[in-house]
Order: sequence, then C-alpha cells, then structure tokens
Amino acid sequence: MQEQIKNQSHSVGVTYGLLSALLFGLSTPFAKVLVGTVEPMMLAGLLYLGSGLGLSVLWLFNRLRTPERFNPIKKKELPYLMGAIAFGGVLSPVLLMFGLSMTLGSTAALLLNLEGVLAAVLAWVFFKENYDRRIVFGMAAIALGGIALSVTGQGGFSLSWGCGLIVLSCLGWAIDNNLTRNVAHADAVQITLIKGLCAGSVNLTIALCLGGAIPSAVPVFAAMVVGFLGYGLSLVLFVLALRYLGTARTGAYFSTAPFVGAVAAILLLKEPVTLQLGLAAAFMAIGVWLHLTEHHEHVHEHEEMEHEHEHTHDDHHQHEHTHEDPIGEPHTHAHRHEKLIHSHPHYPDMHHRHEH
Repeated sequence: MQEQIKNQSHSVGVTYGLLSALLFGLSTPFAKVLVGTVEPMMLAGLLYLGSGLGLSVLWLFNRLRTPERFNPIKKKELPYLMGAIAFGGVLSPVLLMFGLSMTLGSTAALLLNLEGVLAAVLAWVFFKENYDRRIVFGMAAIALGGIALSVTGQGGFSLSWGCGLIVLSCLGWAIDNNLTRNVAHADAVQITLIKGLCAGSVNLTIALCLGGAIPSAVPVFAAMVVGFLGYGLSLVLFVLALRYLGTARTGAYFSTAPFVGAVAAILLLKEPVTLQLGLAAAFMAIGVWLHLTEHHEHVHEHEEMEHEHEHTHDDHHQHEHTHEDPIGEPHTHAHRHEKLIHSHPHYPDMHHRHEH
C-alpha cells in the first residue's frame, strides 16, 4: 500500500507536468498568429493579464468552496515570487513575442525545449538538486535539438536573431522555475494569478509608454483567452508538478510542450515540415524519453522540520492534529516532521532535497 501511494504521487506529478506542457504548447502557434495583429510588448501584457484575471475568478471560487486547502504565500517567500515575476513574467514573454515575430512558429515551439535544459542546469549548479547520467544525457539530447533549430545553413553557420531572443526567454523562465520551486508548496492559483496581474500590468504600461495602441476588442479577447489557458492554467499545473518532481524533472516533462506546438503550427499555420525540424524533434524525443523512464530509489534520511502545505496522511505525514486543524483530506495546516530513514522511489520534491 505504501509503495502504491508513492507511485500515485509520482503519477500525479507527471500528469500535472504533461497537462501543463499541452496547454503551453498549444499557446505558441496561437500567439504567433496574434503577433501579426498585436505589437509584441502589448501582446505579452495581454497574455499575462488574461492569465491573472481568469485565475482571480478561479481563486475566489476555490477559496469559498475548499477553505481547508488554502495555503497563502508567506511574507518570507515574497522575494522568491518577486524575482520569478521579474524574470518569467516580465522579461521572458517580451523576448518570446519579439522572437516569434522573426521565427517560424514550429521552430519557436521546439526551441522552447531549451527552457527545461537551462532550468535543470540552474537547479543542479545553484540549488543542488540531484541528478544522474540518464538525466544529463536526456538534457544533452534536448540541447542538441535546440542547436539544430538555431543554426541556419544559408551563408555558413550563424544564429538567427529570432532564435537568440527565444533562447534568452528560455533562460528567464529557467530562473523563474527555480525561484518558484521555493514557493511551490503554497496555493498554486494564488502564485500564478499574482504573476499574471503583476507581469500583465507592467508589460501593458511599458507598451503604452512606448506609444503602443490598444488593439480592437477581438484580438484583445483572443489574447486574454490564450493567456488564461496557455500561461495561467498551464503555470498552475506546472507549480503543482514542482511539488512532486522538483525543477529538473518537471522541466523535462514540460519539454513535451514544443512538440505539441510544432504539430499545431504545421496544421494551423500550414508551415513546412523540414529535415531540420525532424532532426531536432528526434533529438528532443530521445531526451524526453530518457527522463520519462528514470527510476530513482535509495536509502535516505529526512531531517526534523516544520512547515505548512497541502497534504494527505502518507508515510511522510504521520502527525497528530488539534481541534483547530481542518477535517478531511487533502488539507493544509502547519505540521512537524520527525526524523525518518527509509527507502522508496522518489524525486526531489519538497520532502526529498537531501544530499546524494
């Protein structure tokens, strides 16, 4: 039974990661269409504002329906959230919109796989997340796919400006992902709606100050719907996946998003299927497969700790309750973990950030 619970937790994380990838992948070709009618800075603002406004409604609904599961962001966690908003909510969307204006939608969609690679490297080097050869080889394969897309063969080898801007946007989101990991135990909808409202407001203000004009009602509505689905709900699911899988693994599952975007761009925008695109897709598919088939199990020790997050009473949550704690599961309240040594398949979630 204990093993079944652990496998279910991992499956939940994988499901969240893949659904997040699906929504974000579909948003890329639709954003490519909107780039032709909406100025890039304005579009970035509308995408995130749509995300923030839509999720505000969802947050109020959840707050009233299941108050026992609400876990607000704490004051000490705000610096991580503000940093994530600056890099992932303000800088990266603008870079992506300008990059899309100079790049084929299918190429841009696959190139976004580099976000997972960069996020993993940052997680390993700066946040000490564990990794093994299988994970490294998988990320290397994804990186090779990105290189295949970024290099143009006309007049020798050179990097296109559009691809370069998209790579920079991936770096911004990679920083965002690692910072968000530190607040992923809090309410995922609240985290994402704050990102959306802040990033959307900042980008719209910058666009208007630069002389941008607000487009007509139809493209505004379309952009906000795409933002709600591809940037709002997608990021909520991504934050939930971070709880179970950690930054690098979640990034790997999220790397399936560009395949969805590439197929959608070919079908909807009638873009060509090229040998370069096929080569990149093959490298990236190998990399994602290596991550999907990973198995990580060993004896590990949990130190004593006290924190607050949504949980059920599994092996890691065998604590007493007071009359003030909420009834039913899952629920949220402050709880203490005693020292525990055991072995089971696990990933670097909030309870498994031990040294290897």
